[in-house]
Amino acid sequence: MRRWLSYPRAEGTYSRQAHCDLPSGTYEREMGKEGFFGPTAHFHHANPPTGWVKFEGPLQPHAFDTVELPPSGSSPWDAHGLFGNGDTHIRYWQVDAPMDHLVRNADGDELLFIHEGEGALFCDWGHLPYRDGDYLLLPRGAMWRLAPSSPTQLLLIEAVNGAYQVPEKGILGPQAIFDPMVLDTPKLDEAFEAQKTTSFDGNGEWRVVLKRRGELSVITYPFNPLDTVGWHGDLMACRLNWRDIRPLMSHRYHLPPSAHSTFIGRNFVVCTFVPRPIESDPGALKVPFYHNNDDYDEILFYHRGNFFSRDNIHPGMLTLHPYGFTHGPHPKAFALSQTAPKKETDEVAVMIDTRFPVDILDGARRVEVKEYVHSWKPKA
Repeated sequence: MRRWLSYPRAEGTYSRQAHCDLPSGTYEREMGKEGFFGPTAHFHHANPPTGWVKFEGPLQPHAFDTVELPPSGSSPWDAHGLFGNGDTHIRYWQVDAPMDHLVRNADGDELLFIHEGEGALFCDWGHLPYRDGDYLLLPRGAMWRLAPSSPTQLLLIEAVNGAYQVPEKGILGPQAIFDPMVLDTPKLDEAFEAQKTTSFDGNGEWRVVLKRRGELSVITYPFNPLDTVGWHGDLMACRLNWRDIRPLMSHRYHLPPSAHSTFIGRNFVVCTFVPRPIESDPGALKVPFYHNNDDYDEILFYHRGNFFSRDNIHPGMLTLHPYGFTHGPHPKAFALSQTAPKKETDEVAVMIDTRFPVDILDGARRVEVKEYVHSWKPKA
């Protein structure tokens, strides 16, 4: 057995409670182990920890704009690669027409987040409509295809050689954040029956494009292999929309991002930020606190709304804050939180925190916003 060495101490001028009633004129910075789950130290600085005037070298915050990506192909295997490591691959895919083949991922579970569009998912378990804001979770080995009824753009988050689970909710109870009853599952309905006779090549053959260890194989059937007549068990595809997430809140304390965890993979977590009331206690911090990024790379995908801790960010953008430096709200956002705080947030965003560093792939590099690192610099 082992445990963290713990011996709380304090020096100088400090607050009795983290993120609350900060000493006048100071800026709080959190330094911690294991993201937001381990021991922490809270420092009170006379100047903003992100008030740099120059930032040189490869370790920098990054921003990317998927709106600028060119169209991708008709298969998820054609999607733009954004980030990747041994635990997750993150891609961005635009698909306008029904897929003319099935796909199967033998490398890990797939989590699809629908940024824009609507349509239908067809998979081994049946038919499931989708719309913007949906997560579609597909277990490793599932056969599936999308049939958009309007142009669809989506973020794909693959759990490489792993599976998705949900966070332990403990004393909050199993219905906290989202009740498992809101998870929708596919149906063997009329739409599913109709797709069994669909053929895209005219001779009744169907292709399944299988990915294993990053390589593609094609299996051809003389029939549509999505011919399920019944199923039972507790392994299945499912759908969760952010509108069904009821976030944890505290009017007196700014909760860490980990409180908004939605899915957990091996060595990474997927969080969902949804609209909520902003802390109303006069002494509570009302924007994300400055914190060291020492154990996790942080990727944030901006889906919709106004992003209250960031300047010049619009829907469809991503940011990457690699571990190794302090970051936090932009200066304008921090100043407004002190002088004219909002009553509630209206942002929706997906955050992927990875325990090990990710590589920036070609799809992201081609749409990088180079000046992002300068967005924290004090205004002249």
